[in-house]
Amino acid sequence: MTEAESAARRARHLGGRRAEALAALWLACKFYKIVARRYRVRGGEIDIIARRGRTVVFVEVKARASLEEAMTAITEEKRRRVSRAASRWLAANPWAASHVLRADAVFVAPGRLPLHMEAAMELTIG
Repeated sequence: MTEAESAARRARHLGGRRAEALAALWLACKFYKIVARRYRVRGGEIDIIARRGRTVVFVEVKARASLEEAMTAITEEKRRRVSRAASRWLAANPWAASHVLRADAVFVAPGRLPLHMEAAMELTIG
């Protein structure tokens, strides 16, 4: 990897971390309690896990140059990875099994407020 590629990779990573922090703050402003951030297991990952009342949400954060680009950035593979990680998280947190479970997304773009989309992805638990 060249120095330029390495610097670009670090910049993308830092941008992603900033977007996740902004998304967590946005959700907190909407009265969600952040339960976990950057939850990773073999075969899956979830950027943010949050709870509001009897609802637990597994949140994917996408940052792009525009909200439109961010909204098209969630692939079918990403949906499967979120579902796999959610299944593992639920196995380790049985208290959440009786809650409403949802897969949301927060889209982030420069100069715009974040866009929180409820039920942005189908969640397959099993």
